Amino acid sequence: MINFELTREYIENLRELIEVNDETAIKLLLEELHPADIAEVYEELDLDEAKVLYFLLDDDTAADVLTELEEDDRRRFLTSLPSEVIAKRFIDRMDTDDAADILGELDVAKQQEVLSHLDDISNAGDIADLLSYDEDTAGGMMAKELIKVKENWSVPTCLRSMRKQAEEVDEVYYVYVVNADGVLVGTLSLKRMLLSPIDTQIKNILNDDIISVRVDAASEEVANIMDKYGLVALPVIDGVGRLVGRITIDDVVDVMREEAEKDYQMASGITEDVEISDTVWIHTRARIPWLLIGMLGGIIGSRLVGGFVGLLQQHPELAFFMPLIGAMGGNVGIQSSAIIVQSLASGSLGIDTNWTKLLKELTIALLNASVLSSIIFGYNYFIGAELALTGTVAAAMFSVVVFASLFGTFIPLFLSKIKIDPAVATGPFVTTLNDIIGMFIYLMFGTLFYNLFV
Repeated sequence: MINFELTREYIENLRELIEVNDETAIKLLLEELHPADIAEVYEELDLDEAKVLYFLLDDDTAADVLTELEEDDRRRFLTSLPSEVIAKRFIDRMDTDDAADILGELDVAKQQEVLSHLDDISNAGDIADLLSYDEDTAGGMMAKELIKVKENWSVPTCLRSMRKQAEEVDEVYYVYVVNADGVLVGTLSLKRMLLSPIDTQIKNILNDDIISVRVDAASEEVANIMDKYGLVALPVIDGVGRLVGRITIDDVVDVMREEAEKDYQMASGITEDVEISDTVWIHTRARIPWLLIGMLGGIIGSRLVGGFVGLLQQHPELAFFMPLIGAMGGNVGIQSSAIIVQSLASGSLGIDTNWTKLLKELTIALLNASVLSSIIFGYNYFIGAELALTGTVAAAMFSVVVFASLFGTFIPLFLSKIKIDPAVATGPFVTTLNDIIGMFIYLMFGTLFYNLFV
């Protein structure tokens, strides 16, 4: 496999070969590429060119490439193909979880058409079963392909069954053991099985210390469990404990990436998951809510400043430091909230640690506030600023940093408590409120210090 770098020259060369229908040369260009690289190439081609490219790939590679495509590109390509082609050339070659994910992007009528063209009725049934689960649950993430044996089997019976089942499984991470009712009772160590007497029953050598997850568990919970225990695969059980599938590490990586993208967008003030290829309307709809909230915050801030217009007219030098106070409040708040959101997302924040976290954040805030207020006090003192301005800026800096730190800590915890994604607290929400409250604190200190010293 080569280390591929997509260039304009490569795409132009490929387009010329497609135009003259030089199938041999096209295959030579593609044969050493990973499916992810071919998917990258596809995204630079138009639909007709992509079809030429796809139908020159072998069936297994074509199926792998399809799973690597961006969702919008994949949907665009699939909707242009007959259901039978999708079934025979792609879905039939995929693991059930990938097949269900791809079919889930199509409308229900198209899904049923594709499933009806699958030769393996059992496989079609497994995919249909997976489509019934919410995509953000363990059931929606799992695959049906796994190796399971029964606890009352002997070692030879177990080996024969495992050989047969392994033909349908790409990667064997665990061998699961079930009882006569299909309830998961443990896992089987291949080494222990091979070293056991031939008449040994599996129930005598299984490992019953197993971690599993129910089909209705949230995808975030699945990711946290696999991360916490360092698992590469996680069995999925139904409501009565029967083994129904497994989730592998590659599926969890996808979830982690999607959650990270979603949290980053929310922290940036984007209210829904968007891609660069989405329409102008979708992007506008996703961005405008927090922009409106930010504008409302700005209006409130302007009205607040207007209430101190007399103070600012008499002492216009106060206006010089207003941007500094606002910026520091926003920055400190985002730092604090980002740490808490990260801890909540990873599950490292215990259920009873709220006050401990607040106390720790208070200590950090007091230290940071002391350093920053001392620096700004020294700056104003050495440039010869009057005492009232020096005291106002230093006192406001100290208070705003402490308040913003505690605010940025408390808000994510509160939002998590009331079942709202705390990622919203790391963006415009914290920044806007800290700007308003920070400005109020600054102008109140200005009023106090100028009354005392002027």
